[in-house]
Amino acid sequence: MPAGRNQVDYTDIRRDAVTYKIDNVTIVFDQTKVGGSAAVGLAVTYSADDTVALAADGDHVAGKLEQVFADGFCTVVDAGFVNLPAGAAAATTRGNKIVGALGPATAKGYIREVASATAAELNKGRGRIVNAAVAAAVVVEL
Repeated sequence: MPAGRNQVDYTDIRRDAVTYKIDNVTIVFDQTKVGGSAAVGLAVTYSADDTVALAADGDHVAGKLEQVFADGFCTVVDAGFVNLPAGAAAATTRGNKIVGALGPATAKGYIREVASATAAELNKGRGRIVNAAVAAAVVVEL
């Protein structure tokens, strides 16, 4: 049901998705998990041609992992508004670009804002943080 005028809802706005191969290291198929993997909902980066892995600290964020299939492929939302989890103690300022970050226990697949003093990150950053009120679901426009 669409949001009314008194609600903000970014669901599926300008959404686009792409099929990639999974790296089978950081992203693995698990039929017992919703979406086919425990990694669904996390940030991914490119690990090889046509292949994605969970984003590490400072990595370019290719998108949000949406679905993983038994044949070694996955669906990644690569455009539009998505919710991604912020890394452990990560800065997430509205309007800033994002890169990968590490989460609890150095887990990959999280995000933070670009460190503007780090030249390499300026080139890797993308999108913009729209709403950082909930660290587990930072709204980002890719």
